[in-house]
Amino acid sequence: MRTVRILTTAVLAGAGLLGLAGGAHADSATPSPSASESTGAAGPTEAGTSFRTATAVKPDQPATADASTGDYLYWVLPVDVAQRATVKAKVTLPPAASRHGAATWRLDVYDGLRRRQACTYGTQSRSAAADAGTVELSCTLRTVRSWAEPWANDPLPGSYYIRLTVVDLPQEDLGQPVHAEVEASVADQGGAQAVDGSLAAPLVPGAGSATAKADDAGSSPRPAAMAEPDGGWSSGRWNDRWLWTAAGGALAALAGIAGYRATRGSGRPARIPPGA
Repeated sequence: MRTVRILTTAVLAGAGLLGLAGGAHADSATPSPSASESTGAAGPTEAGTSFRTATAVKPDQPATADASTGDYLYWVLPVDVAQRATVKAKVTLPPAASRHGAATWRLDVYDGLRRRQACTYGTQSRSAAADAGTVELSCTLRTVRSWAEPWANDPLPGSYYIRLTVVDLPQEDLGQPVHAEVEASVADQGGAQAVDGSLAAPLVPGAGSATAKADDAGSSPRPAAMAEPDGGWSSGRWNDRWLWTAAGGALAALAGIAGYRATRGSGRPARIPPGA
């Protein structure tokens, strides 16, 4: 009976630890009230024309821009460790009567080192017929890692640049007005995606500078591309991977104790005389 009670206690303790780990993961994946409230704010209504002038957006914040066909449109958003970003874009094309043929639009995403990141799935490039009214694109990136080897092209925490442009169209259609809509969302993948090591600082503009530099006394303190996630960057911080490790260790220890008690016997057999 004593052994049964020990095993029962071990199982209940392990279940409690695993439940705590699962609850922590669920809490991390559920957006906080402040984050959900911020998504309702009106997004930017213009886009940058280069990496340096990219317009900052927050996750789940829609951004729009009116531009001319042939322009390069840039936005930038922060993506943190263990997050997977999905970018969607919709372009409203000029009236079909004013166009001369099909056009191919492309959506690219670059990390803080301006390396183009591959899409795990989604329609990154699409051709719109001459009579199409809109074209929609999407790109889901790989999960962001906290650290990577110098030779690797793994996505790292920091600023991620979204570039939207047309890559093939009749020459006569250049300069016609278009309306672009972009929205990016991030999903927390939890501690299962955590790896050992971390960056000294996220890959954002100015991260390598010892101090922040202002252009002049009357300029804004920081460019828009310096946006960071709500609550700050979490690279290298504690994550729920520690809970799963602690739960496994506790279960192993309890199982070892229960096994020892079950197999050690009741002591010296009665048939052996004392002093033998």
